[in-house]
Amino acid sequence: MSSPSFTTRPEIRGTFGVASSTHWLATQVAMSVLERGGNAFDAAVAGGFMLQIVEPHLNGPGGEVPILFWNENDPRIQSICGQGTAPQLATPAYFRNMGVDLVPGVGLLPATVPGAFGAWLTMLRDHGTWELADVLRPAIDYARNGFPLVPRIVQAIYSVQDLFRQEWHSSADVWLPGGKVPHPEHLMRTPAIADTYTRIVSEANNRGSDRRARIDAALEIWYRGFVAEAIDAAYRTPMRDCTGERNAGLLRREDMADWQATYEDPAMVDFGRYTVAKCGVWSQGPVFLQQLAMARHLPLEGLAADSPAFVHHIAEAAKLAFADRLAWYGDPRCNDVPLADLLSDDYARARAALIRDQASRELIPGSPGGRTPRLPDLDAARRALAQADTRFGVGEPTFAQLPPVDQWLERELFVGDTCHIDVIDKDGNMVAATPSGGWLSSSPVVPGLGFSITTRLQMTWLDEGLAGQLQAGARPCTTLSPGMALRDGQPYMAFGTPGGDQQDQWTVAFFLRHALCGMNLQEAIDAPAWHIDHFPGSFWPRTTTLNRITVESRMPESTLDALRAAGHEVKVGAPWSEGRISVCTREPTGNGTRLLRAGANPRGMQSYAAGR
Repeated sequence: MSSPSFTTRPEIRGTFGVASSTHWLATQVAMSVLERGGNAFDAAVAGGFMLQIVEPHLNGPGGEVPILFWNENDPRIQSICGQGTAPQLATPAYFRNMGVDLVPGVGLLPATVPGAFGAWLTMLRDHGTWELADVLRPAIDYARNGFPLVPRIVQAIYSVQDLFRQEWHSSADVWLPGGKVPHPEHLMRTPAIADTYTRIVSEANNRGSDRRARIDAALEIWYRGFVAEAIDAAYRTPMRDCTGERNAGLLRREDMADWQATYEDPAMVDFGRYTVAKCGVWSQGPVFLQQLAMARHLPLEGLAADSPAFVHHIAEAAKLAFADRLAWYGDPRCNDVPLADLLSDDYARARAALIRDQASRELIPGSPGGRTPRLPDLDAARRALAQADTRFGVGEPTFAQLPPVDQWLERELFVGDTCHIDVIDKDGNMVAATPSGGWLSSSPVVPGLGFSITTRLQMTWLDEGLAGQLQAGARPCTTLSPGMALRDGQPYMAFGTPGGDQQDQWTVAFFLRHALCGMNLQEAIDAPAWHIDHFPGSFWPRTTTLNRITVESRMPESTLDALRAAGHEVKVGAPWSEGRISVCTREPTGNGTRLLRAGANPRGMQSYAAGR
């Protein structure tokens, strides 16, 4: 066990309930639901809708969400897939005929069916106890009456203000009140979203005779009613995107009507006394599991969490797992993905044996089950950038570093991530969810609805024969990756982080710091962190970087020197720049109650854990 160390905030402990998320208001909304008799499912849904309002630069009503949960009445970990599918009009041939080599990252073309609404309501209907009107009330109230702006929201709006003014006028109407970038100290209102949700609740209440029927009616309204009709109309109107041209979208009402959130069994891997669960191979979640399987065969026991060997071995395992993601991951309903082979112990042992004392400079996918790997055309990124218009952003949310408010000078651009929420209630029910998509800067606001639609289709390839290729009706392989873990066979942890390709890197190191190094939740979050770049990015323009490791400057200088000596290209980042982790745990106390714990990320100064 490690000795107690300084943490930025306490590890929250209690017995009634805990919640942790990437925004303090979402955490408090979730706790308020628990306080008023709701269960973890009610609380997570209310907190998830709240995140759409207070973190609009990182998720929105038109986004997606994968969910993992444990229901004490049906004691097993389950997954709800809230990742929408590609429109029927979206084919590789369509984009090839446009003269592009990648699905664009900004605009109407990369839309998938927005699955967040369906996933949240499916969980609320089947496992919650509250009415839809009640879980939506905090989000509606803040959207209508105003919510505090975190700096990154203003940075996001500032970076795309010209696009909004010149091209995306429906977005300017929402995000440039009075024609101006909002002041960081002012409250922001998004009344059109409040009106949309209020109308859904009103229509659903008129159609449904009981709670379940009212939620089903709301799903019908979203995917076959006025919401789907507004999206269909908006996506037939050409709008400027990163190709430099005005293009209409491909998403239609029929695509909305044909989709619904689905329950699935998660993928799972054992590690000592723990069993970790992740969403299926339509997500990057199995990347975490592959690293954990390799870690069983690596010399990590007894190492300090900031030692060179600890960092090196985990970084090298990540390189191998992400190479497999590139070669093998995709929607298993449309592709033969060898997930069992990828997660097998024999395969993990063979992959771990490839790790040497020196950093790998190669992209090395494996051959699960004897199959021959195939990689996409990685030069497509260079060709895409050569003909693209990047003035208004790339695939991920783009932010401008704001100067003093009275100057508004041009500064450096940088990219962002997404959101996360975990909840455990007094009965032991658990939820981990990672909502994303529909960022305010990703696509034009749909007139009449007040929000943008996800651009997740950019995570597909146009190469034929790849598991990750663009296929009409298939789910793109999302980076979103909530996690859940058993300990000694009993439900223990709900966790996750924003961060795109970093999600299943930051959380792997966090989990090992807790499980192997004995750190408590907050210590494991606060410890110096890192990520590698050794693959093509998941977001447009999908450029490939090899053998780079970005490490927080708080890491010991001796570790940085040793990593350089081992051949890593070391990039030293800001001291608190790596990770956005939220976590909640439960454990028996021996007297019939449960001890609940929670921790939250201090980086960015907005995540919060609460509980009692």
